[in-house]
Amino acid sequence: MQENINTAKAKNPNSITQSTDLLDVNKEKQKKKIGKIIYRIFVYIFLTIVALGAVFPFYWMIITSLKEEPEFMRSVPTFFPEIINWQNYSYVVNYNAGLFGTALLNTIVVGALSTLLSLIIIILTAYAFAKMEFAGKELLFSILLATMMIPGELYSTTNYITVSKNHLGWNNTFIVMIVPFLVSVYYIYLLRNNFKQIPNSLYQAAKVDGTSEVGFLMKVMIPLTAPTLISVTLLKFIGTWNSYIWPQLVNDKQWQLVSNWMSGSQFSDKLGKLNQAGIPLENLTTLKMAAACMISLPLLVLFLCFRKYIMRGVSRSGTKG
Repeated sequence: MQENINTAKAKNPNSITQSTDLLDVNKEKQKKKIGKIIYRIFVYIFLTIVALGAVFPFYWMIITSLKEEPEFMRSVPTFFPEIINWQNYSYVVNYNAGLFGTALLNTIVVGALSTLLSLIIIILTAYAFAKMEFAGKELLFSILLATMMIPGELYSTTNYITVSKNHLGWNNTFIVMIVPFLVSVYYIYLLRNNFKQIPNSLYQAAKVDGTSEVGFLMKVMIPLTAPTLISVTLLKFIGTWNSYIWPQLVNDKQWQLVSNWMSGSQFSDKLGKLNQAGIPLENLTTLKMAAACMISLPLLVLFLCFRKYIMRGVSRSGTKG
């Protein structure tokens, strides 16, 4: 046998060398393939652990909202309610003379009006900075961006002094929750970058056809930037829905939003038992969790329905095409 191999080597040494090299290449390919599989397994395991860590607080909030208070207070927690108690939600809705309905209506009104008016201002401003030419445009835009460096707490202080009873007297109105936050520099910057991606040839062709600035904006710019506009609309509405400090600062209970209603409600024993000082015996965590679920659910539904538009709109604003 060895004589045959030696004979083959003697006759054609190059073919033997090529076969050996081919085997080595195949082994290297197989090792790389196995390495990629192992790498993907570890990546998926890591992503699964991170996903479970992100989802677990929401799961815990939901199951807690469905528990009875004695079950929640046990030293050993249960990871699923022994008895599903849907009455927690009905009690929360009817708590404190039904203030939840008032807070929900306030939030919807403020969210819709502020989002609509803010969207108009954002579109017009972004279009002016992206396509129109006027003196000092870049300087004005730089000053506008510089305002993003100012902490939000300073805005709250100055805005409160401006709209307080001693000045404009806007307390306990929808105006005070809408007007001070109509302009968003970040959304203007986001939409301006999106507008600048649209070729100037379209703008020039529209001007040759006699299209006005408003017509070009409505017929060309807005349809082409629809994903960004949808994401801006949703993010603006979500920001209004989550507002807490400003409504708490300028309005009474009848004019506050759902976040204020949830945090300000001291959900007490359903039986209404009071101690000698007239204070509820305990605040029920299960009811607070039910209120948190009710507030979080609309935002979760919005995100699940429009998440692709949000991601597409934000990602397109940072690319050039």
